[in-house]
Amino acid sequence: MKKTNNDKGNPVKEKSFSFAVRIVGFSRWLRKEAREFELASQLLRSGTSIGANVSEAQYAQSKRDFASKMHIALKEAYETKYWLELLKASNIITDEMAKSLLKDLDEILKLLTTIVKKASSP
Repeated sequence: MKKTNNDKGNPVKEKSFSFAVRIVGFSRWLRKEAREFELASQLLRSGTSIGANVSEAQYAQSKRDFASKMHIALKEAYETKYWLELLKASNIITDEMAKSLLKDLDEILKLLTTIVKKASSP
């Protein structure tokens, strides 16, 4: 994984980027091996959107803009959690397959929740 110097010391940016890389690979697997195209597309969109919004927030025009972008990233993270849980409940993926991704996602959710709370306070 190639990172820029701006990523160092920014855990939410690093973790969301690494998670997006995993989601890209997992979506490829879903399409090729599980032959699940629609849910793979939904997961790919929401799972990569987390990091894209975190990255965009780094160049926010104001504190309010920053909070808004991070809140969007948080919403995308919760959507991603939904798709992973749906894939698991539908027996398209195993509990073990979901476990690692959900663990990483929970770390991102905790970070984003803290950031949104702090950024949204007066």
